[in-house]
Amino acid sequence: MSEKKVLEYDIVILGGGPAGISAGIYAARGAAKTAIIDTSMLGGQPSNYLELENYPGFGKIGGFDMMEKFEQHVDMFDIDKYPMQEIINIDLNSGVKSIETADYLFNAKAVIIATGAQSKKLGIPGEKEFFGRGVSYCAVCDGAFYKDKTVAVIGGGNAAVEEGAYLTKFAKKVYIIHRRDSLRADKIAQERAFKNEKVEFVYDTIPLEITGKETVETLVVKNVKTGEISKINVDGVFPYIGFAPNVDYINARLQQDTAGFIVTDEAMRTSIEGVFAAGDVRTTPLRQVITAAADGAVAGCYALKYIDENISQPLTTGASEAI
Repeated sequence: MSEKKVLEYDIVILGGGPAGISAGIYAARGAAKTAIIDTSMLGGQPSNYLELENYPGFGKIGGFDMMEKFEQHVDMFDIDKYPMQEIINIDLNSGVKSIETADYLFNAKAVIIATGAQSKKLGIPGEKEFFGRGVSYCAVCDGAFYKDKTVAVIGGGNAAVEEGAYLTKFAKKVYIIHRRDSLRADKIAQERAFKNEKVEFVYDTIPLEITGKETVETLVVKNVKTGEISKINVDGVFPYIGFAPNVDYINARLQQDTAGFIVTDEAMRTSIEGVFAAGDVRTTPLRQVITAAADGAVAGCYALKYIDENISQPLTTGASEAI
């Protein structure tokens, strides 16, 4: 078995979403040899969004279209991209940081973690069993499978309300089930949903179980005020109850908050010297494309500053096999 190719960089960025791409642009503009590694394709969570209308300068734009423009911007600079990399091991504590994937061993003077977050799970019986058979976390990906069917969306934030409204393009009925008596979504998103005749809101209610035979047939729910348990006949369930950080392979190596998000200071520095975190993976009051991109800019700048102030000898860049 041949040894893995060792690639040496000034800055390695984990994650190719808005934060990672922004960090890469700023790092490369600072003349740092930079690589972006992602476990999937570049673009991150926003690639699955139907549309965005709160990123200045773009008006209304599809999530995939926006992230395609982000990647085109990356390609203007000397940034190596390594998509579809399985992370095997990470050493962040040494002076030279290392990230081992199934294909390569990356060495870097500084690392920026921008791995984002993923949809939280409901944690109820039937959710795991019916995943892909009626349970989905992406309305844009799977909405077309529910033409003339009935679905339930769980949650009351922007994602739940906006994706619920999107599902009415296909479904004949969409229940939006929220544990509180009022929504958390932006007023404009709420108003649009309230006007949609296909949407029915079920307040003060939580899901207890998803049941069915081959596919989802019923959602068992409970009213949190009355305690009444009832069943809603649905063909699909779309949970949108928030996000959990993608930190599985770096847990216990960095200071994290009670929800698992990485703790940083205002310069995106983590509890380990030379390691920065940006975007949805860190503790932040707002998780949006614009704030992730801003985080990435700060992280890229301060990673450069860290190298300038702490590293005397530059790394010698190995042969690139990125795409």
